[in-house]
Amino acid sequence: MLVFFSLIAALALSLVASTGQCAPNPEASPAALSSEDAFGIAPYRPRFGRSRPVVAVVAENTFTELTDYVVPYGVLHESGLAEVIALATQPGPIQMFPALKIRPHSTVQEFDARFPQGADYVIVPAVHRTEDAALLSWVAGQAAKGATIVGVCDGVWVLAHAGLLKGRKAVGHWYSFDDLSKKFPETTWVSNRRYIADAKIITTTGVTASIPVALALVEAMGGPEKAMALARTMGVTDWSAAHRSGDFKLKASHLFVAAANWVSFWSHEEVGVPITNGVNEVALALVADAYSRTYRSNAVSVAPSATELRSRGGLLIVPDRLAAAPKPPHRMLKPLEDVKPVAALDAALRDIAATYGPATSAFVALQMEYPQP
Repeated sequence: MLVFFSLIAALALSLVASTGQCAPNPEASPAALSSEDAFGIAPYRPRFGRSRPVVAVVAENTFTELTDYVVPYGVLHESGLAEVIALATQPGPIQMFPALKIRPHSTVQEFDARFPQGADYVIVPAVHRTEDAALLSWVAGQAAKGATIVGVCDGVWVLAHAGLLKGRKAVGHWYSFDDLSKKFPETTWVSNRRYIADAKIITTTGVTASIPVALALVEAMGGPEKAMALARTMGVTDWSAAHRSGDFKLKASHLFVAAANWVSFWSHEEVGVPITNGVNEVALALVADAYSRTYRSNAVSVAPSATELRSRGGLLIVPDRLAAAPKPPHRMLKPLEDVKPVAALDAALRDIAATYGPATSAFVALQMEYPQP
């Protein structure tokens, strides 16, 4: 997904008068799974005498996709069912993509010293350097220790490069589908599922699939009633694997929107997202992600001071701007207080439609592989 976001501007600016499909059709050569297929997430089984599972959410410091990283962390932490630890391959903050900066709890080396037997679950988001040797080695090592590995969105590239998808069924972001199929032919690439579990390897479709897969993991750890109660607090009514892959295709109209927004540099703006201690990190990630995909705006976190703030789930957020800065963002959003995360995303998409046009809002939803009515 990071590759898609970085290349789309070049594609848009070089667009000629094409009216056909401008990206591979994700239904071109997938395997179909029936509704009674058993590729769901297995219930958690305790290991090593632990009272609750250990979940490691790992990042590569250069660029890691914001929603892929933060949403599973926030949902699993909120469930209270697991010990959830935010990791990075190197010391120091993580530059998230396409917005915000987060300081992890520890490095993968520190995690290994604390948990030599490994994690129970490892969440792997989309990263810029999908063949980073340190990341691949660590993820493969965790799999060898028996952890369930979850590749969110283009995190599937990391799993594939680590050799974890050979002979397995998997899904991925719609834009990467054909490239994945060609690069890794020993994997069976499946359509029409938001996530799929093949033994202890789980993969998902695009960015917002992090929401249902996180709730499915909650269900695996604590049962359906626990997942349902948590889903209600998020504004989620369905976290099944059902998905319509054919709804997500890059068309000429999307490229025209990207090109028009990109070249309208005089109207580009910073959108400030106010943050304080206790901010809901899931809502923050979804909103900041959406506003940073319009090609007209980018989201920045705005805080009372330069001190790192602790989110509701304990993530350390490094502020981008100070509230009292001489040059504030062009406009400020309302504080994310008492808001259900999915409702916050829906509200952001409505505001994007009102501000930049419905086509831009639809383009953002396409990038995030977010189902629209």
